Amino acid sequence: MLRRAPRFWWRETPTLLARLLQPLGFLYGRITLRRMRQPGADAGLPVICVGNFIAGGAGKTPTAIAIARLLEERGEKPFVLMRGYGGRLAGPVEVDPDRHRAVDVGDEPLLMARHARTVIARDRVAGARLARGLGASIVVMDDGLQNPSLLKQLRLAVVDGTSGAGNGLCLPAGPLRAPLAEQLSETDAVIVIGSGDAGERVAAIARAAKKPVLAAVLKPADAAVERLLGRKVVALSGIGRPEKFAETLRDAGATVAAEQAHGDHHAYRQVDVAAALATSREHSALIATTEKDWTKLAPLWPEDAREALVVVPVSLVFAEPVAIAALLAGLGKAG
Repeated sequence: MLRRAPRFWWRETPTLLARLLQPLGFLYGRITLRRMRQPGADAGLPVICVGNFIAGGAGKTPTAIAIARLLEERGEKPFVLMRGYGGRLAGPVEVDPDRHRAVDVGDEPLLMARHARTVIARDRVAGARLARGLGASIVVMDDGLQNPSLLKQLRLAVVDGTSGAGNGLCLPAGPLRAPLAEQLSETDAVIVIGSGDAGERVAAIARAAKKPVLAAVLKPADAAVERLLGRKVVALSGIGRPEKFAETLRDAGATVAAEQAHGDHHAYRQVDVAAALATSREHSALIATTEKDWTKLAPLWPEDAREALVVVPVSLVFAEPVAIAALLAGLGKAG
């Protein structure tokens, strides 16, 4: 997994470097597409896949959390299935936030387990079977749109409104894992998070392919917004698109005095905490970080500096709840 996506990926018009890499991207995309089209194993219960078309973050994890909550409200027993990137455990194992650490299971599964019962497994079929054995009535697969191991009853692709499909080319020339039109043929619906011309271009292509397009936004927790409003902050993050976190802080009314952006899934050390606190004192600012980063920062953070920190959880809100409910209808025992 990429720690930081190259900037040229996000240029609407491909650069010279992107064009030089395009033949490799063509081969990569064809191999990925062939893999996507392989038949998957039946897990014995419905599987909803929440994936994306590109390498890097697009909002899959908050989307999976939101869908798991909607399923719970319908009387289902959803389990989230994740690969456990960055953790030492291969699984299958249910994540226990009171026992496991990010180094064991990965930062995103540790965050996820605070919202929904979560299983990690590098072997997705084994993970789904464990979830079923633990009482799951339905599995929400976080990531894996291009992974053919499991039969999926509903395939949702998450798109960031700001970045969309980038320059429209495949890895390593651009961010796409396979050509967009062909990936859409292997997708049941598209969820566009936030606004932006790039996301709207993907939405237009999806609508032309007769795929439902759902709009959604990421909403920071009210308690965090109250602390951020009118304050100077240092944006501390180790995520795929740190600029999106800085934008969230500004939208919440904060002034971003400085950014300390590490690579995605960054393994924080005490020196990182010390640097953030020093920058905070220099600017007389609070430190804001993501819920995902907090899973790794918590053991390192000094108790006497806790008041200087604002953890900013976000939740996904669908613009048309009826539309996502219609997609989920008929899946699971309640359907």
